[in-house]
This record gives sequence, structure tokens and C-alpha cells, in this order.
Amino acid sequence: MAITHSPSSIDIATLCLAVRGSVLAPGDDGWDEARTPWNVAFEQHPALVVVPADSADVQAVVLFAVANGLRLAPQGTGHGCASLGDLSDAVLVRMTELRDVEIDAEARRARAGAGALWEDVVTPAAEHGLVALHGSSPDVGVTGYTLGGGVGWLMGRCGLSCDNTLAYDVVTANGELVTASPDSHPDLFWALKGGGGNFGVVTSITYRLHPVSTVISGMLLYPLATAREVMRNYRDFVSAGLPDELIVYAASITTPDGVPMLAIVPSFTGADLDEGERLLAPLRAFGPPAADLVARMPYVAMQQMLDAAAPYGLRSYWKSHFLRALPDEAIDTFVGFAERCTSPRTFVVLEHGHGAVARVAPEATAFPIRGHAFDLVIIGVWADAADDARNVDWTRAFHDAMQPWSAEQVYVNALSEDDAARIPEAYGGNFARLASLKATYDPDNRFRHNQNIAPAHDGRSAGQPHYVIPAERGDVASSTRG
Repeated sequence: MAITHSPSSIDIATLCLAVRGSVLAPGDDGWDEARTPWNVAFEQHPALVVVPADSADVQAVVLFAVANGLRLAPQGTGHGCASLGDLSDAVLVRMTELRDVEIDAEARRARAGAGALWEDVVTPAAEHGLVALHGSSPDVGVTGYTLGGGVGWLMGRCGLSCDNTLAYDVVTANGELVTASPDSHPDLFWALKGGGGNFGVVTSITYRLHPVSTVISGMLLYPLATAREVMRNYRDFVSAGLPDELIVYAASITTPDGVPMLAIVPSFTGADLDEGERLLAPLRAFGPPAADLVARMPYVAMQQMLDAAAPYGLRSYWKSHFLRALPDEAIDTFVGFAERCTSPRTFVVLEHGHGAVARVAPEATAFPIRGHAFDLVIIGVWADAADDARNVDWTRAFHDAMQPWSAEQVYVNALSEDDAARIPEAYGGNFARLASLKATYDPDNRFRHNQNIAPAHDGRSAGQPHYVIPAERGDVASSTRG
């Protein structure tokens, strides 16, 4: 049972003296804005909201939370807020001010603050002909996406986002700021490569960048009446063997003018664009499509291509699992549910993975799912709260109907609020090691408002850190309280 803390029982003035960022309690100006996530289907009611200005603020918040018997819930955009649960015993740490990004073009590296969005990284990197392994939309936060693994357009060529991280700056449960890398805290470095937000508050991530400038991408759009034949051709095309530089997704969508469609979405990121055109020619010729929007484009344009699919301020519920096969029966089921879709905002994606992502050993990172090609992601999106039940029921029914072809594995970033029992599916044989590391770095499970991995033991740590106001942190002008 969560212990509810009222603001009057918490020494908020002490926290305000310790941080340079904002401290908000219920009723303060800006409270509702600060606690509202991307997915407005969820009401977040934390004990406090803190918007840290820097890593020292994060350290102060962690120590304050421990001293006051509070848990911690770090959050960027709030895309994954479904996993946070009841926050009445927690400080919601909104990382939105930590958006600094440093590009080292010569070393092909980028260091991004925990509150950065992917547009903050991709756009300046593109000025140097470089790219990071980013999310599907510019407004996705870098940290939550990467901590869960990071599936994306470059996974065939470069692997997952977590496969391309070089270091993490993280505040652990004892308030210590450490750098996790292959040479420093390598066990924590391994756990952060897909293990989610279980081990501390990440304040920045250093990424490896890759040289890419112009790509071939876009959509091939087909009416749902032909979707079964198109999806079978898609399955055969991607299963025949593709070069690492070519990734192709399939998705059911609704166009802006309200027409349900099946979209085939290729991404060729190789240097030889003529070869990319040749590879895509048979895919583009099938049907033919009602609209062929595939073209050569700057990499940034591809990254922005799906930006309008799920804007801020809507309601959402999703389900997902990897598929061990995509037979005709599975395709018929997919299309049948697409034909009965309950919201024009909803989209369903089959993400096909191969190449570099599949060549990483399952135990090399916390993210172990390397052998199944198709990831089914059903993302219900709608606007009106009165439609909640209808859209949630459709999403669940779709997911259940595809269960006969499930590999019983799931991408941790695609878990919904009712999927806690499925967390071991996301980690497979790595789960026990992660639980052991959780006991080392967060024995009291302070960081539990996430896709939580409980510590491997039930005991409490031998000692807890005492809260002390950090030196030189007395500037309260930027705090909203105190």
C-alpha cells in the first residue's frame, strides 16, 4: 500500500534551498502543467514535482526523497507514464530542463542531457552528416527510449540505440553521481543498456554517431481492400533477406482525410542510393500502390516523417509482442482488426528487424531479444475520454487474437500499465542478473515507478544516506516555493 505524503508533512523549504530548479506542490502555479504527461489518459498525482536545472539538483532531490521516505519517478516527455503507477509516495522528477546537447563531429559522438528530445540531437548532428539512433518521432525523449533499448530505422545497419551508447551519467539511490561506461561501473553500464529506469536517475547519455546524410524513405499506401495481398508480399520481401541498410515496416493507418490504409514504409540508409532504388523497385511495383511517396530525402526529413502521427495531448493505450512467425492466418487477423479500427488516430506497426540488431548476443546487453524478426505494436490513440473503454477493448482484443503467433517476448518500452507480469518476458535470461544488480544499486527499490525489476532480495540496505543541503546551492530565486 502506498503511503500518501501531504505537502504539509514534507520540508519543502529545505528542498527549495538545495536546488536551483523548480519545486512544485499541489496548488502551486504551474502544478497541472508540470504533472501532465504526453499521454493524457493518465492523471499523475505525485507528492511533489521537481524540475532540476542540473545534475547537482538531481542529487539533492534523490537525497531529499530518501530522507523523507519518498520514492522517485524520473520522467522526460511522459510517453511511458503508464508504467509509473500511483505516485502519491513519490517525487516526480521532470527532466525537461536538461536538454543540452554536445556534438563532437570529429569523434562522432553526441552527449545529450536527460531531458533532450530526439530533434535536439538529430538536427545538429545532421549538420555534420551524422545521425544518432533515434526514436520514431522528433518529440520522443532520448532517455526513456534508450534505456528501454531503442528500436529504430538504423537497427539493421547499426543495432539498437542502446548498442550505440558509450556512457551514462547517473545519480544512484545513495545520491552519488557516477559515470557508467565500459571502464567505470561496467555492470551498471550493462544494465542501463535496455534495463530501463531501475538503477538511478540518468542525467545524460553519450552516443556513438554514424555517417548518413541522404536516404530513401517514405510510404507506399494501399487501400485496406488489398491489404492481405500486400502484407503477404511484404512478408515475403523482408523474409527473403535484406541488406543491413534496408529496413521495411508495415502499418495500418488512417490518412488525414479519414481513409484507412495499409502503409509499407521503407528506409534505405546506405551510401549507394542507386542500389537502394534497385532494391526497392519490386516492392514499389507490387499492387501498384494507391500512392507512392517514397523518395530520396535528407535524413532529418525521414526522422520527421511520422511526427504528426501522435501529437501531445491525446489519450493512448498500447499492446505489443514479438511474433515467431507471420503466416497468412496472422495477416488475415491483422487486416481484420484494421478494418474494425475504433479510432482514426490509432496505428498498428509491424517492425521488421534484421542485420546488426540480430548479431548482438542476447547476454551482451540487458536487452536480450535479438532473434525474432517481427515486433507487433498496437497503439490505440484517441481524443475523448468517453471513448476509453471502446479503444482499450479493441487494442486488447487485437493483441489477444495475435497470441497464437507470439514469441512470448515483448519490448519493454511497449509494455502498458496492466503488463507488470510480462516484465520478465522483456528480459528473458537476463532477468536474474538485472534483479541482482538492482539489489546492488537500489536495494530499497526507490526507483520503482517504471517497468519495475524488484531487487533480488527482500531485505533493506544496511544504511541509508542522510540528507544534507549541498554546499553552494542556496540560490532559491528560480524555485517556485520557499
